[in-house]
Amino acid sequence: MSESPADWITLAPEVAEALREGQPVVALESTLIAHGLPYPQNLQTARMLEETVREHGAIPATIAVLDGVPCAGLSEGDLLHLARPPSSPSAQRGEDVCPPLALRPDGGRTLAHSPVGQGCQPGQEAGRGRAVRKLSRRDLAIAVAQGADGATTVAATMFLAAAAGIAVFATGGIGGVHRGQPFDVSADLPELAETPVIVVCAGAKAILDLPLTLEWLETHGVPVLGYGTEEFPAFYARSSGLPVDARVDSPGEVATIVRAQRRMGLRGGVLVAVPPPEESAMPLSAVEAAIATALADAQARQIRGKEITPFLLARIAELTAGESLAANIALLRNNAAVAAEIAVDLANLAKVSAHSDAPPSQG
Repeated sequence: MSESPADWITLAPEVAEALREGQPVVALESTLIAHGLPYPQNLQTARMLEETVREHGAIPATIAVLDGVPCAGLSEGDLLHLARPPSSPSAQRGEDVCPPLALRPDGGRTLAHSPVGQGCQPGQEAGRGRAVRKLSRRDLAIAVAQGADGATTVAATMFLAAAAGIAVFATGGIGGVHRGQPFDVSADLPELAETPVIVVCAGAKAILDLPLTLEWLETHGVPVLGYGTEEFPAFYARSSGLPVDARVDSPGEVATIVRAQRRMGLRGGVLVAVPPPEESAMPLSAVEAAIATALADAQARQIRGKEITPFLLARIAELTAGESLAANIALLRNNAAVAAEIAVDLANLAKVSAHSDAPPSQG
């Protein structure tokens, strides 16, 4: 991982300062804001995740592409822009774009590239009313070249986080191998095999083929750690019945494993699988029943490609009367907390290592 952030990424001032000082930073994806959750839960969840990271001692860096510029660390105006449906009347009129928080010098990037601290100005709502693209790794260069707005998936967030020098990333669930289509592999998996970022999640999304997903990760050398568990979580459910590579019970254990991986020159990321909170988790049988119905509905409507995952998640939320949505938000918060704690221990371990490696002072 590069010691200095790439010059083509815009960092929020507090993110840039934290990276310079070796302070803990946690990357957060933006697809869940623009495409994963309904409005206004998406905006509320985005704010909650950033606050959770702060509560646990790290700096949040929500990642997206805005006006063709990759950004790590977003302002309140940016979050609103990603969250609001582009067809909503209030979005078209530019209403509620700059609440009081965004008008203060909060250190985040502001819309339309206005100077830091000025916030949004009337008539400067960049991209307001246009669709926010869903960006995986292959889409990044296109979005940058075309000056587009885009929300980053796990793969794209990992790539941009690594380029910025951010080592830890919290998300809900990763992509994987699709059920009944073993050659349909999410770009998240090869990114995990290539990019040195710790990804904290609740396993792979339950709509996927979990055994084949774990087989793919094993083949490509990605360590799968169970956080407080010996079984791979199934996103909404706490267990899939599938084993992980190792159980870890503290952020320090994760940090130590990652440091060993880096010292040995082993490339790629580390997957930390955290079961959803017990009070909000769903029984695996109920999850599987909803998934089966949602998959049949998607096939009947011939929904494929990038649209399949948002459709299935929304349909499962309908079939479970919102129970899956509540579980999703709860596990996102839990993952953000664990990721922040890992980032803190990783930063502390790096400082101890740097101190022990320093030459003795000449007294």
